[in-house]
Amino acid sequence: MKADTTLDCYGLLCPMPIIQAAKKIKAMKPGEVLEILSTDPGIRADMPAWCRTAGQEFLGIEEDGEVIRVYVRKVRE
Repeated sequence: MKADTTLDCYGLLCPMPIIQAAKKIKAMKPGEVLEILSTDPGIRADMPAWCRTAGQEFLGIEEDGEVIRVYVRKVRE
């Protein structure tokens, strides 16, 4: 999946990937896609839940070994 911005959260544990993603997505324009790189298995459940709460679009997860790539589209400010 093509992302407009990548956020490296490698090695960070919950809730830091969510906090960092929330900050990063605020600086993005609606329609842009954020890719979050994480090693925290909790992000699989946490990011879709955050997207529902924050009104952003959860696009999916790709896994490559220990790296989990999560994709979120900014829907609203």
